[in-house]
Amino acid sequence: MTQSVQPRTAADDAGAGTRVPAGRSWLDRYFHISHRGSTVAREVRGGITTFMAMAYILLLNPLILSGEDAAGNTLGRTALITATAFAAALTTLLMGFFGKVPLALAAGLSVSGVLASQVVPVMTWPQAMGMCVMYGVVIMLLVVTGLREMVMNAIPLALKHAITMGIGLFIALIGFYKAGFVHQGEATPVTLGPAGELSGWPVLLFAVTLLAIFMLQARGVPGAILIGIIGGTVLAVALNAFGVIDPKQWAAGAPELNGSAVSMPDFGVFGAVEFGGWGEVGAMTVGMIVFTLVLAGFFDAMATIIGVGTEAKLADDKGRMPGLSKALFIDGAGGAIGGVSGASGQTVFVESATGVGEGARTGLSSVVTGVFFAACLFFTPLTAIVPGEVAAAALVVIGAMMMMNARHVDWADRATAIPVFLTVVIMPFTYSITAGVAAGVISYVAIRTGQGRAREIGAFMWGLALVFLVYFALAPIESWLGVH
Repeated sequence: MTQSVQPRTAADDAGAGTRVPAGRSWLDRYFHISHRGSTVAREVRGGITTFMAMAYILLLNPLILSGEDAAGNTLGRTALITATAFAAALTTLLMGFFGKVPLALAAGLSVSGVLASQVVPVMTWPQAMGMCVMYGVVIMLLVVTGLREMVMNAIPLALKHAITMGIGLFIALIGFYKAGFVHQGEATPVTLGPAGELSGWPVLLFAVTLLAIFMLQARGVPGAILIGIIGGTVLAVALNAFGVIDPKQWAAGAPELNGSAVSMPDFGVFGAVEFGGWGEVGAMTVGMIVFTLVLAGFFDAMATIIGVGTEAKLADDKGRMPGLSKALFIDGAGGAIGGVSGASGQTVFVESATGVGEGARTGLSSVVTGVFFAACLFFTPLTAIVPGEVAAAALVVIGAMMMMNARHVDWADRATAIPVFLTVVIMPFTYSITAGVAAGVISYVAIRTGQGRAREIGAFMWGLALVFLVYFALAPIESWLGVH
């Protein structure tokens, strides 16, 4: 029988000076604050910084999930803001109290993008949230059974980066479209504005907000996204108050406060989850959707947890981190929690690194971040003021950040570059994340086979390529079998 050995990290080698002396508070003992060379003040500061860096999710997630489902129903914006805040608060508190690491969770934009673009066009919102619960359970099973290492090792690193990059372009496209910067053209698939030129003050405000955020990021200003959103919102409120902009020009209503800034949470979408009723969609489509959600949530979480853990000096030189399984399990549980809450799957946010940069080393910072998200439950009217055009600018920024993974790809190696290219471009071009992943996997297997390197592929990738071939050829196969 093998015995699990926890990796030794920089925190363990810090010396006797960081050990917990007798008489320390229960808070210190529970979160290992002194043991990891931190203080309560640093943890609180780190938790607040992380919240400020990722608070934009309260605006962006409702924007992405604002579309109609297959039945023509939509989710209310205030209910979505409440659901987003509640799920983020609960999962981040769980990570803090039980994972005991400085990682915060919220609705994953990649997961929300899959729901909005691929799931709800063929399902209802309750069924889509059921998919989130299913993918969360799958990830938890992967963690419990130890299969996560096999899955992670089977998919080439370049394709993992490509998936992140493709989702980034996909999210950016959603942002440009939501802002009115990109429209469906009459003579072309897409066009600048409604007729080849930008039209209206709101899209100009989007462009100004986008440039402002990029400028702040280039200067290394902490919380650049949130600052840009707040600045854009203040400008929008002022322009609307002075009558500069016709209220009808705003896509989601004029940016103004009606009534009190404080209200009770709206749990209107909480528990609206359905399993089944997929007869018209088909088992193959359901399986592909769950698989795509697992891809969207699982790999980003693994990379983010290791990356932030390394920056916090909690991971060793091989990327192993104490409590990694707990953190991954809670991240998987976030899929189910987000589905039940109506907020889509929750995942670890890379913005957690901002809190680590302020000195956070323990789960106490996550507890602080979670408490701030919980407080937002009562400020929904204030959050709802933010115009969709301003929030859309942050989507484009996030897309640009995800595209930075391109630096990890060996573009000189065509056997690597071609599958990466296909994965990245097919996602936004087809408005389908699954199609991008499928193209990348199939092309990777085909090119490696053509090079006489079939032994390098691995059984898992062969099986995956076969599944995706069936996915692309589903229509002719159904026709051949006489299935409709």
